[in-house]
Amino acid sequence: MESKIIKTEAKEIFTKTKLPGADWVINQYVGCGHGCNYCYARFMSRWKGHGEWGSWIEAKINAPDLVKGKYVAGKVFMSSVSDAYQSIEKDLELTRKILESIDKNIQLSILTKSDLVLRDIELLKKFKDVEVGFTINSFSGEEKGLFEPDSPDNSRRIQAMKILKQSGIKTYAFVAPIIPSVTNLEKVIDQTKPYADYYWFEIMNLRGAGTECASLIKEKYPENYEILRDKDLLKNYLNEIEKLTKREDLKIIGIELH
Repeated sequence: MESKIIKTEAKEIFTKTKLPGADWVINQYVGCGHGCNYCYARFMSRWKGHGEWGSWIEAKINAPDLVKGKYVAGKVFMSSVSDAYQSIEKDLELTRKILESIDKNIQLSILTKSDLVLRDIELLKKFKDVEVGFTINSFSGEEKGLFEPDSPDNSRRIQAMKILKQSGIKTYAFVAPIIPSVTNLEKVIDQTKPYADYYWFEIMNLRGAGTECASLIKEKYPENYEILRDKDLLKNYLNEIEKLTKREDLKIIGIELH
């Protein structure tokens, strides 16, 4: 899906957040061309009124100017309602310009699904404390078409993680969304373990994804849907995840259950 670009100007770019593990967020883009149908940020479409999720992207064209000469204490997360390296970044370069202008003493964490981040390796190396996370799952073929049709393949994300790690940049794997017996956790761990400094896990957020995505899972994967809905079944599944992570000796920062 081709996304329409809406250029805006913001008054501030650092926003306080209650997201786990972060104190501030930067969203130079709002909306995302990846069009993932499970994204919790889909609620922004109701607020913005630009159309369905994935069909529009707001670009805060003055974002690079807003970070100049400003320092904030605590971890800054980029981005919470978008992807800093979605395809329009190739042309607009807002993320790159922010990395050039921002105080390099800021503690920065970037989460993306794109290997475009490799373009900015030399800029990332200038930061005293920076990390790049990749949303990784095992979706391919029909599953990828159903859940995240316009995002880069997982293989490209994992290869980018490898290159960043080899370049001395801290990396992590955000394993999401986890759908019991659909997401192949063993495969994801096997592919990322050599390159991930730590892991976050997120169980599929049915409520945040919305009724359309929940209905799709219920239709295509009814047994797996029931695990997500039933507290006892989900508890058993989480116990299996815990056994797997202990066996693999992974550093786990958190498991988001919603």
